[in-house]
Amino acid sequence: MSDTVAAPGLDGQASATEQLRTALDEANIPTLLMVLAQLTGDERWLREPYRPRRGLPLDDNDSGGLPEELQQEIRLAAFDAVVDYRAGRLTPVDLTPTQVAEMLEVAMVEDVPREYGPLLSEELGLTSRDVAVGEPPAGFRVLIIGAGLSGLCAAIKLRAAGIDYTLIEKDAEVGGTWWENVYPGCGVDTPSHLYSFAFAPNTKWSRYFAKRDEVEDYLVRLAEAYDVRENILFETEVSRAEYDEATATWSVHVSGPAGAQTLVGNVLISAVGQVNRPSLPAIPGLDGFNGPVMHTAEWQRDVSLAGKRVAVIGTGASAMQVVPTIVDEAERVLIFQRSKQWALPHPNYHRNVSEGIRYLMDAVPYYAGWYRLRAFWNFSDRLHPSLQIDPDWPHPDRSINAANERHRVFLTDYIKKQLGDRTDLIDACVPEYPPYGKRPLIDNGWFAAVRREDVDLVTEGVAEVRESTIVTTSGAEYEADVIVLATGFKTLQFLWPMEIRGKSGRVLREQWGTDDARAYLGITVPDFPNFFILNGPNTNAGHGGSAVHPTEFQMRYVMQAIGHLFESDSASVEILEKVFWDYNKELDEALSRCIWVHPGMTTYYRNDAGRVVISSPWKYIDYWQRTLTFEADEYDVAAPALEQEATA
Repeated sequence: MSDTVAAPGLDGQASATEQLRTALDEANIPTLLMVLAQLTGDERWLREPYRPRRGLPLDDNDSGGLPEELQQEIRLAAFDAVVDYRAGRLTPVDLTPTQVAEMLEVAMVEDVPREYGPLLSEELGLTSRDVAVGEPPAGFRVLIIGAGLSGLCAAIKLRAAGIDYTLIEKDAEVGGTWWENVYPGCGVDTPSHLYSFAFAPNTKWSRYFAKRDEVEDYLVRLAEAYDVRENILFETEVSRAEYDEATATWSVHVSGPAGAQTLVGNVLISAVGQVNRPSLPAIPGLDGFNGPVMHTAEWQRDVSLAGKRVAVIGTGASAMQVVPTIVDEAERVLIFQRSKQWALPHPNYHRNVSEGIRYLMDAVPYYAGWYRLRAFWNFSDRLHPSLQIDPDWPHPDRSINAANERHRVFLTDYIKKQLGDRTDLIDACVPEYPPYGKRPLIDNGWFAAVRREDVDLVTEGVAEVRESTIVTTSGAEYEADVIVLATGFKTLQFLWPMEIRGKSGRVLREQWGTDDARAYLGITVPDFPNFFILNGPNTNAGHGGSAVHPTEFQMRYVMQAIGHLFESDSASVEILEKVFWDYNKELDEALSRCIWVHPGMTTYYRNDAGRVVISSPWKYIDYWQRTLTFEADEYDVAAPALEQEATA
């Protein structure tokens, strides 16, 4: 590093420069090159000999594949650039969207289409997603259901626009699923730095894949930083909501600490998400078990597992986090597996974010943004083509295209290596269906856990539960002290158990059926004016990323819809039936070409009729483009009530 002891502009604080110097020794070189180019405007940092070399798949590629002497030169230059920036001697470059795409292409060592430039600029924080909505009319009010990630996003954006709102939350704290789920090992399965809003990036993560407490802490800090807590009704449950066409308002019936009451608003936003109601299996005798029985989403922290025989029913995402976390505490773990899971290795999954890197995220301009943007690219649209069915692929039973077959071979080899000498477990652990056909999971040490002598992997269905045992379909009986239900959520029952009535009086659940929710852009439904859904049907990007990205896209769209009400002096907007069905036909056609329709597995992505209800077929760039602008001509726009009466 530089021989500078106390750089000008740092008030002679040698410790500050020393901290920067030390932290830069750990910096991710491709990220640091982007910082250098943006701070200095010198494009030589994007050319040879500094251009990074391609790293291993999903690896951070910290060295950029460059020799140590070049890495050191980059660190020295970055040190001087940051010092000069702090001293006011450098003015960063105003990057165009095209430049952002070009720079990311250098950082990732792969093609980045220039059409992504505007989206990437938003993710980098160079372009705001906020929209001007004008002055709200007197008395205008928005009601939001749910204070999880998407509900907080809605509240923050409404508050910034000066729009009155009330947020209704059934729990005692913000966070939604992150407040409710406290099971051992609970955490994100996407990179932490993607799990924060572009308008409020979190630079504090201590792990590259954060655990539950840190995610909840981020959401609590959001509520406090943006002053939304004062507008939240905690421990208040919504039972039903109904639209009054005469007044163009929603009446929402709630019960909470203040008793039963009815709230009235001009706009209703559902932000309840998809994983807020546990799915409890109807297993005969479960209620008669003489030990603790708990769903992962209703974990009983006062229950000790030490020395206990713990039965885990289910092998999805929560089980894959729970089992490796509890195996050292429990005497024995019994896993009852209905279906096998592909699990991906990730080099960062158990890796901590060092103090030096956290310092860089906070103290070095643009470092956090470029690091996050690289993660966004790695975990978003680059995987999408490999999830499209090749109709001419000769092995449709095991994979859907050549890339998917390569993934299958790689993951099969990985599982076998993890199982080691437990070759007796291979058939029980290697799925027959194509990788990514179900939600892709990150290996938290699952295969290392199931090979242990004190872990039993039972591949039969559960027939019944007795006082102290679990009985499988073959009649085999297993003793247990604690039962953990890792059986997921009522993901297909959107908005359950609330009763939402539209202008015709019809209940939304009747229109959808029990498991076939549909919405235009996943956001809005005919017969339900001024009602918007965040994280609604077909908005889950099954090819990667996180729920944060579509939430921001959707909320911008909703803000534009509200702005149109103000601008046009309208009472309501309601999606036209034709637009709704044209979109859904296009959606279903696109889904028919995606891996999630493969018949070789069961998945919560699709309903009993085989229709995919959860996943989105669109790339991020496609969904971003579709939600970029609210098109009023796609809606039935109603005049205010008084104007309607005068016309009549």
